Amino acid sequence: MDTPNTPDPAIYEERLNRYRTAMANGRPDRIPIRPFAAEFTANVAGMTCQEITQDYEKAFEAVRLTAREFDWDAMGPTMVYIWGGIPQMLGTRYYAIPGVGLPPDVGFQYLEPPGDEAWMPPEDYPALIADPTAYLIDSWLPRTQSRVVAPGEPVTRENQMAWLKGGIAMSQYFNALGSAVERLRVECAMPSSICGILKSPFDIIADKFRGYVGLTMDLFERPDEVMAAAEAMMPHMLSVAMASSDPTGTLPLSIWMHRGCVPFITPEQFDRYYWPTLKPIIEELWAAGRRTIFYMEGKWEHHWDAFLELPEGSIIVHCDRDDVFAAQKKLGHRFAISGGIPNVLLSYGKPDQVRAFCRRVIDEVAVDGGYIADAGAILQNDASIENMRVMTETFREYGVYSQSTPRPDAPAFSLKTSDPRRAPHPERPTGTVEPWDDIKPTFPSIVGDEALVKTTWNAYDAWANTFLWHMVVSF
Repeated sequence: MDTPNTPDPAIYEERLNRYRTAMANGRPDRIPIRPFAAEFTANVAGMTCQEITQDYEKAFEAVRLTAREFDWDAMGPTMVYIWGGIPQMLGTRYYAIPGVGLPPDVGFQYLEPPGDEAWMPPEDYPALIADPTAYLIDSWLPRTQSRVVAPGEPVTRENQMAWLKGGIAMSQYFNALGSAVERLRVECAMPSSICGILKSPFDIIADKFRGYVGLTMDLFERPDEVMAAAEAMMPHMLSVAMASSDPTGTLPLSIWMHRGCVPFITPEQFDRYYWPTLKPIIEELWAAGRRTIFYMEGKWEHHWDAFLELPEGSIIVHCDRDDVFAAQKKLGHRFAISGGIPNVLLSYGKPDQVRAFCRRVIDEVAVDGGYIADAGAILQNDASIENMRVMTETFREYGVYSQSTPRPDAPAFSLKTSDPRRAPHPERPTGTVEPWDDIKPTFPSIVGDEALVKTTWNAYDAWANTFLWHMVVSF
């Protein structure tokens, strides 16, 4: 078990202000270092991938050990977001977990079925469009979770216990995340790097429903249904993002962007489907004081002009395979830039090569501020500890600004509309599974304060909604 430390609280404030200033495209005292380190932390802590995937407390511990070892400016409480407890309680079919279907020293894997065996058949589009939440319960979860049965099938003890254990597992995990963030602050003087999650409606269809092959065919064979389904999910994606975000707006939420880039889809398809169903969500979040990290997996340069349509400062542009130097020239005047240091370089490059690349980033990307040092993609267990030390030392030594500028205030921005595009199911308000008005008639006569009963019901119904949609977005 790691030994708690009590660092100077002022260090935490210095790091947080440094990070916030850079995110707002300002110039802090020095370049903040904020690696999204996942299985890499297991190597630092001397643990296996299985340990930090199966035991989230060990994952949190590995992050704290890494925070003390590298002295970075911000870290997530864990970037190994697939905790084994939830998929194992439910029997999730689309993941292979370290130690369960995979060797213990290998990171988890996503298992996408063949196109003709997609988790959602094409004839299900009308049901998804009509009521996305009901579709998750009645169709998607029974197909993707081996211990969940569909309506009309015989109810089993395994099915009932899967719902119970899965819900308890997710609740415990989310509650534990809050404690992990607090321990990072107190014991390591380390701010959390993110708070909250978002995925584009298009990516949900491509990742979890139709799969990439199925969606590719649908874009030609049933384009109107693809668009209607993406629009139907917009309010739910906004709801998940807002509910999981930092209520103070201090920390950014993240969107993991997968299949909206070339060559997965064409620029024309991006403009028709992906962007119209994502841009309004980002604008709504910004209007509510929430900044979003565009964690752009792959290459997204074909869509940079679209990003410039967003309000200034509303996103942080994270570069994976994109040229970080070109991104700074194109987007750096409106948004902060992060990442761009190739993972291949950090895993297999020579220390001198890592140092030279980081020096170039300092000189060309970070010269006027608005840059956050990070690898291009999440650091897994193939990243070299030695090279990460070189990266850290290089930014510490050469990433100091001679003069800092105050963190810019967020530009004023408001929307003309209050809800992205499509209204939710008329009988099921966004964020609910069983609305109170539907449930009230099933109660005995309420002779006391109905508001108290309603409040209790709504609180746990909201948890049920959280469980359903985070199975799609997060797990």
